Amino acid sequence: MDDLVGKPVVVDVIAPYVYLGKLMEVRDKTLVLKNADVHDLRDSTTTREVYVREARVHGLQSNRKLVYVRLDQVVSVSVLDDVIP
Repeated sequence: MDDLVGKPVVVDVIAPYVYLGKLMEVRDKTLVLKNADVHDLRDSTTTREVYVREARVHGLQSNRKLVYVRLDQVVSVSVLDDVIP
């Protein structure tokens, strides 16, 4: 994942959350995101895919300056620009 450092990414996790932000660092047990949008899917009627597509089209709406995501919870990581709008 080192080639993703410095890019805006989408991090899908096991829990009903999705993380979007600039990947700053990949550590042994965490991903470090800067200016991140942490979205709890239980708080909205939208799906994960619709939320991510809207972020791709309209841009990130950061709500955290820095976030640490546990790698053992990560399902996938992709560059935001690779999301098909």
